[in-house]
Order: sequence, then C-alpha cells, then structure tokens
Amino acid sequence: MNHSVWKQYIIPALVITAASLIYALGFVWCYDPSGIAFGGVTGIAQIINRLIPAAPIGVTVIALNIPLFLLGWKFIGGRLLVSSLYAMFLSSVFIDLLTPLYDWQPMDPILACIFGGLLLGLSLGLVFQQGATTGGTDLLARLLKLRLAWLPMGRLLLGIDLAVILAVAVAFGTLEAALYGLVALYISTIVMDGVLYGIDTAKVAYIISGKNEAIAAAIVNGLDRGVTILHGQGGYTGDPKRVLLCAFKQREIAAIKAAVKEIDPDAFLIVCNAHEVLGEGFRDYNKDDL
Repeated sequence: MNHSVWKQYIIPALVITAASLIYALGFVWCYDPSGIAFGGVTGIAQIINRLIPAAPIGVTVIALNIPLFLLGWKFIGGRLLVSSLYAMFLSSVFIDLLTPLYDWQPMDPILACIFGGLLLGLSLGLVFQQGATTGGTDLLARLLKLRLAWLPMGRLLLGIDLAVILAVAVAFGTLEAALYGLVALYISTIVMDGVLYGIDTAKVAYIISGKNEAIAAAIVNGLDRGVTILHGQGGYTGDPKRVLLCAFKQREIAAIKAAVKEIDPDAFLIVCNAHEVLGEGFRDYNKDDL
C-alpha cells in the first residue's frame, strides 16, 4: 500500500479509533458512575437516559447528532464530515459496549474530575488533530472556529458546554454535579489545547549586544537556527541598535543562552513563549489547522 494512503487515511483512522475508545472510557469510568455533569450532546443524552432509562446513551447521541451533521455538511465539507461521523459513531458505540462490560463504581469525585478531564481532553485533542470531531457541540465548536479563528478550540468548547452542564445538574438534582462538571471541563480544555498547540512549543529570543555578528554566526552555524536582524534605536542614547531575532524549540533554550553569554556575558537577552511557529525548521501551514 502506498505511503500517501497510509498517511492520509489509515493513520488518521487508527488515531480516531483509539481516541474514541479513550473518550468512551473516560465517560463510563469517571463521569457517568460518579454523577458528574458532562457537556455537549453526550450530556444531553445523559439527561434523556436519566429520564428514560431504556434509551442507551450511545444510541441517543447518534440520534441527536443527525441534524447537526446535516447542518455541518454545508460548512465543513465531505471529508471532514465523514471523519467526524466515524469518530462520533465509534465513541457512541464504545460507550454502549463498555457500559455493561464491567460494574463501573463511583469513585472519589475529585479523582473522577481529574482523570475524566484528562481522558476527555486527550481524546478530543487527538480527534481534532485529525480534522474530525466527535459530533454535537464539538462539531458546533469546529464550525464556530471558522468565524473565530483566533479563539482556541478548548475555550470555544468551554463556553458551549457550560449551559449543557447546568442542565445535566438540574436533571441529576444536585448542584455538586455541575460544580464537579465545571472542574472536569476546565481540566479537559487545558489538556485539549495542550494536545493541539502545546506539542508545537517554541520560544523566541531577542538579543541586543555589541557582538551581534559573532552571536549570529554561533547560532546559525553552531545551533543550525536562523537569525533575523532587526534595526532599532536606543531610547535613552538615541544610538542605532541591531536586535537579533531567533525562533527555536523549547529544548534548545539552554544552548541558545549558553552560546549568547559565552560570546558576550553582558548581552541583553529576552526569551518569550511562541504560540505557533510556522516555516522552515518548524511545521508547515495546514489550511485545516485549528
């Protein structure tokens, strides 16, 4: 089988399958038995299941998602929608398969929030990385991202899921369900954004020194990183200044600082976090990036 087929279809399908299993495990192990409010369409399915026990949560999720997927077809496109249908179907089926497989007992609510949030955030981050969603409010967040490109996916989902969590708490008849649900939701958004954006961690260094040429040469030749020279002016003296700008990976920070300070111990060095770095030496731009 050709390499491009593996990269474009097989590997994403395997990742989505694993992520869907993680999603279902987090729900049946941490959320549902401990009575923690769950956001999104799965949370609405929790309410329906509480009112109508004969309605399985997984099947209910699939039924509720049908109108949302019909709406998403117009805005997302066929390929993304097919992968989202696959993720939604698998996660729903896994929930219904895992539920009777074991006698899932309630655990300490804080532990349920922490590990439930970790599993949920990890699974959603992996699914979103493949350009898919698990349906429901995840799909709604993916649609909103087209309009609100500057807002991280985790923050979008956080806002959308709040109303559902409150509704689940009302159905469960306890405020604690909502409070624990908010804790778990916050943890899941941090983990999700970490999966989506944190893997690409990078730093940017601004270097001001009287030995810019030597520092630039050490970074370019010794550390294999590009350097850009910015032209500035001293605010107090008015003298022209040359500022070196260098983007590098998190793991290279010690080497960068050592190289600068070895050449000029008095160099002025500022290191900042970079949210995303696209281009040579880092990652390429993808039009489906979140």
